[in-house]
Amino acid sequence: MRDLTPRQTLCILTGLNLFNYFDRYVLSAVLPSLQADLQLDDAKAGQLATIFMLGYFVTSPLFGWLGDRAPRKWLIAGGILIWSSATVMTGFAGTLAILLFWRAMVGVGEASYATVSPAWLSDVYPPEKRNNALTIFYTAIPIGAALGSVIGGRIAAESGWRHAFIWAGAPGLLLALMLLPFKEPARSAAPDGSHQLPGWKDVLALFKRRDYNLSVWGYTAYTFSLGAMAHWGPSFLHRAYGLELKQASDFFGYVLVGAGLAGTMLGGLAATAWQKRHRSGYAGTLALSMLLGAPAAWIAFSSPDKTTGMTALAISMFCCFLGTGPINTLILESAPAALRASAMAGSIFMIHLFGDLWSPSIVGALSVSWNDLSRALLLLPAVLCLAGVLWGTLAWLQHRSPAPAGPAA
Repeated sequence: MRDLTPRQTLCILTGLNLFNYFDRYVLSAVLPSLQADLQLDDAKAGQLATIFMLGYFVTSPLFGWLGDRAPRKWLIAGGILIWSSATVMTGFAGTLAILLFWRAMVGVGEASYATVSPAWLSDVYPPEKRNNALTIFYTAIPIGAALGSVIGGRIAAESGWRHAFIWAGAPGLLLALMLLPFKEPARSAAPDGSHQLPGWKDVLALFKRRDYNLSVWGYTAYTFSLGAMAHWGPSFLHRAYGLELKQASDFFGYVLVGAGLAGTMLGGLAATAWQKRHRSGYAGTLALSMLLGAPAAWIAFSSPDKTTGMTALAISMFCCFLGTGPINTLILESAPAALRASAMAGSIFMIHLFGDLWSPSIVGALSVSWNDLSRALLLLPAVLCLAGVLWGTLAWLQHRSPAPAGPAA
C-alpha cells in the first residue's frame, strides 16, 4: 500500500462526493413521473425525502463513533456500496413501501461517507489550508446535484424514471473499491500529543461549546429550507410556470451547478481571506449569505412572472451556497481533533432530525392543504432568516472575543 498526497486525497474524495449527491438528486428530477406511475400525492411524495433523511441521520452517530476509531477507508467503501446498490434497487420498486425501504438504505450508505470524509481531509490539511480544501470537496454538492437533476431528468424522459435510478447507482458498485489500495492518514493528535480515544461523554460535551451549537443550529435552519427547495424545485417550476418536466429539471440542474459551483468557490475563498483578518470571517460569510439569499427566495416563490421568479431562484441558490465550505470548517474546528468525525456526525444528526427530515413532507402537506405549492414554499425563506440570525449572533460573539473557542490543529 502507498500513501496518498493531500491533493490526491482531495481529488478522490471530491469525486466520490460528486456521486454521493448525483444519486441523491435523481429523485427530485424524476418525481413528477414517479408520482404519476405510482399514483402518489404530494404528501406521500414528500415521505420519500423524509425516509432518506431518517436512514441518514439515525445512523450518522454510529458512523461518527466508528470514524474516530475504525479504519476509515473501509467505512467509506461500505457506505458507497450500500448507497449505490440501494439506488439501483429503487428502480425496481413496485410499491411505495419498497420504495421507502430502498431510499432509507441510500441514506444509511451516504451517512457513512458524509461523517468520515471531512474528518479525513482535516487530518491531511493544516488549518490555514483546511477551509479551501473543504470548499473544493463540497463543490461536489452542486455538480453532483446538477448531474443528478439533468441526467436523471433526461433518462426519465427517454426511458422512464426506473432507468434513471438504475444508471445512477451502477457506477458506485465499482467506485467503492477506489480507496482500498491506499493507506489512510494518521489521525490528528490532541494538543498534548496524545491519541486517546474519546468517550460518549466527550461527544456529548460538544453541545456545551458555544461555537458548535450556533453553527449547528444555524445549519439546521438552512438545511430545513434547502432540503425542501431541492426536493420541490423542479415540481415548482413545472407547476408555477408551466415548464415541461425535462425543461424544469434541466433549468434546476443548470442553476444548481452554475450558481452552486460559483457560490461555493467564491464563498469559500472569500471566507478564508476574511478569516485571516479576523476569526469571525467564516461566521460572517454565513450570515451574509442568508441576508442576501432569503429575500431572493421569497421573490422566487411569490412572483407570478416567470422571468423574475426563475432569476430570483438562481440568485437565492447562489447566495445559499456561499457558506458551504465555511460552515463545515466551523464545525470541524469547533471540536477537539480527536472528535472531528463525531462532530460531523452530531451535525448531520441535528440538521436532519430538526431540518430536512421533515421539511419536504411539511411543504408537501401544506401544498395539499392549500392546493398551492408556491404558497407552501414561502415557509422556506422565513426559515433562512432564522439561520441568518443564529450565524450573525455567532459572528458578533466571535468578533468581540478574538481568542479561539476550540483547537484548530
